[in-house]
Amino acid sequence: MLAVCLSIVPSRAQDSNFTLKEAVDYAIKNNINVKNAQLDAVSAEAQIGEIRAAGLPQLSANANITDNLIIQRFFLPAGGFGDPSVPADGPPVAVKFGVKKQGSVSATLNQLIFNGSYFIGLKAAATYRELAQKSTTQSKVTVAEAVTKAYYSVQVAVEKAKVLDYNISRIDTLMRETKAMNESGFVELLDVNRLEVQQNNLLTERQKVQNLIELSYTLLKYQMGMALDQPLKLTDTIDTVNLDQLRSETAQAAVNYENRIEYSLLNTQEKLAVLDIRNIRAGYLPSLSASVGYGHNAGANTYADLFTMKWFNNSVLSLNLSIPIFDGFTKRYQIEQKKIALDKVKNGQTLLKQSIDLEASQAGINIKNAFATLETQKRNLDLAQEIVRVSKIKYKEGVGSNIEVINAESSFKEAQTNYFAALYDLMIAKVDLSKAKGELYND
Repeated sequence: MLAVCLSIVPSRAQDSNFTLKEAVDYAIKNNINVKNAQLDAVSAEAQIGEIRAAGLPQLSANANITDNLIIQRFFLPAGGFGDPSVPADGPPVAVKFGVKKQGSVSATLNQLIFNGSYFIGLKAAATYRELAQKSTTQSKVTVAEAVTKAYYSVQVAVEKAKVLDYNISRIDTLMRETKAMNESGFVELLDVNRLEVQQNNLLTERQKVQNLIELSYTLLKYQMGMALDQPLKLTDTIDTVNLDQLRSETAQAAVNYENRIEYSLLNTQEKLAVLDIRNIRAGYLPSLSASVGYGHNAGANTYADLFTMKWFNNSVLSLNLSIPIFDGFTKRYQIEQKKIALDKVKNGQTLLKQSIDLEASQAGINIKNAFATLETQKRNLDLAQEIVRVSKIKYKEGVGSNIEVINAESSFKEAQTNYFAALYDLMIAKVDLSKAKGELYND
């Protein structure tokens, strides 16, 4: 099982040596996608706090000073309020009500007593936190997969370079020997030229592999969230893989869907979908709240009088009960929509199970094929090496040709390349199988 556990993560530029586990741990700490997922989790906590805050006492204060530049007039009916000297059929009387300056200060306390949606929201808060945490874990799994594959890619590229360096050294030795034999008249110049062509091809291929190594390191640093100019050295080597141990670790076993973070996320989304339905149904329940207010106010014709005169207090206590009676079937249709959303989540669970089974089956087949291919390439490599040894002996003893040696060397190089390519395919298949079984990364 490729289980990656958290350990001490190198963080300084001089700490450039990384095992695979250390590279994954470094990426979990520094990869931007993981950081963003962690920020989303922090944001989720803030949203949960916002939901809870709605049920806490809400206290507000207000202060107001008003300057009535032109005091509004109110119109009273004619008749002087019973004064017989005033004609009853005269024009209405315009009377000023109020003073030039007014001031007031007040404080109000509101408290929610009962609201069904609020209490459902409190239950959903814990589920929402769970969803945010699992989303972070999913991001870590994705990063762990990318870093692991990039790490193996660098390892294979480095091994290819070693193979080419070894082959170039062998060709150089053969080239010197052949030139000496040509100068002594034992072989033709054509034999030397053939070896030179092969040597040039090897040097060109070596440069290509060197460029590939640099590109692979760049990709690995990118996946790790490391600065591209920071030194990086891999301490694990792919040629030290214990194939027997790897075969036992990757033996096909029953897949536990709960180990897959994607399935766990869908389970949490199902909980939220159920709570959404309950939240809308809670809208049929009455809502009860209370508020109390206390304040002072005063009025005068000047600011000086306003701040020196007596201010009068006032207070109000209210209990508010809201009873939903008919909403035009709004909630009914909302519940229908939420039920459909819940059914889609359940369908997604079924589809994901099928996808996981398919992934595990494909990964199992791929790793079996990879083992078989690797074993074949290992046999080919041993045979090609033996052919090179025999062809050189025959050539030196004069019973073999230079072309035979060159062909044997080419076959040997190809067998080496194929072997490491097969080993890389095996390691990638191992990663895919670990991911399919939910064993690639444990938070």
